[in-house]
Amino acid sequence: MGGDDARLRAVVSLAQTMAAAHTPRGCWRAAARGACEALGGSFAALSVWERGRGRLRVLVNAGERAEGEEEFPDEEVYPVHQFPEITEFLHERWAGGGEPDAWVETAEGPVGGGPGEEPPEGAAGAHGYGPGYCHQRVAALRRRGRGCCVVAPIVLHGRAWGELYVARPVGAPVFGRADADFATVLAAVVAAGLAQTERLEEVRKLAFTDPLTGLANRRAVDIRLDEAVERHRADGAVVSLVVCDLNGLKWVNDTHGHAVGDRLLERFGSVLSRCGAILPGALAARLGGDEFCLLAVGPGADEVVAVATELCERAAGLELGNGVACGIASTGDPIGPEVSGRRLFRLADAAQYRAKAARSVRPVVAGRDGEVIRLADSPPKSPHDRRHLRGNRPEL
Repeated sequence: MGGDDARLRAVVSLAQTMAAAHTPRGCWRAAARGACEALGGSFAALSVWERGRGRLRVLVNAGERAEGEEEFPDEEVYPVHQFPEITEFLHERWAGGGEPDAWVETAEGPVGGGPGEEPPEGAAGAHGYGPGYCHQRVAALRRRGRGCCVVAPIVLHGRAWGELYVARPVGAPVFGRADADFATVLAAVVAAGLAQTERLEEVRKLAFTDPLTGLANRRAVDIRLDEAVERHRADGAVVSLVVCDLNGLKWVNDTHGHAVGDRLLERFGSVLSRCGAILPGALAARLGGDEFCLLAVGPGADEVVAVATELCERAAGLELGNGVACGIASTGDPIGPEVSGRRLFRLADAAQYRAKAARSVRPVVAGRDGEVIRLADSPPKSPHDRRHLRGNRPEL
């Protein structure tokens, strides 16, 4: 009874630890560590099946790692043809309506065969595999000095998601059938935890993403800007904020309807994202309504101004609307010694209002007294007038 109680506590602990994780990596680590402890292993790994690339990718290695094994490897992958049970055996087992079971491998091979040998005729049924299914795992156990492992498939949303792998060192007791059954239970708990993490990630994404354009929203900008200002104070990194107001949106909405206005917002969002990609790590966002911004950390102020200038030119080439009014505030310019996220926003916003009032076709930069280049005449009232004003530049 004591063993059953211990395993029940291990299941509860695994579920609670995964639920408390705040990031995918934290969830993966909790899954591997919890399963390793529950099964009395020395090492555990969690891997995902990347169907489109035909491979198993290791997400996390926990416990006593062998030489070359990293906790969160960037590129530890294995072609699934080397482990055909993930794509063939498991699906055959599920066809009857059952759940996939875990299985055990040892460094001695499934039936004690030597290195590189096929299992003796008729012996494959001991594990349910055909010849050659276990060789890669057996070779890996030997190569890394491990004596045995238990492999438990993870099923998520009714499909094979990946696997949970727990190993013991040479000389430790070999996993038995009861351990494999328990590993199957643990894999189900891990699947539930992964599903919860996916849901939380979706919620987080919605919380920090503008649903129309797919850009970041104001909440995401505020958080990133606070972090950027702290970095500026710590190491002097240049922080630049570009604030944009899309001209002519109300006219488009009133004349063509809000569906067309939404399309204009989406198109400009794509232009902003494209230009922002020129600046490494820049964050493109929609603040709300017709207001957008670009937050850059690291590039110099002149680089940001050059990108904003290109943004204005591309926005002027959109089929609808009337270009964009753009203001910039950067710690790389003379804006005063006191720097805060709120002040950068206020300065960039004020520069944007200057650009809008002057109908400038280029960005207005806080702290600079450059010439404001104005539109040739009053805001156009029709698409024909806008194309004439832009010199018939093609739509992006």
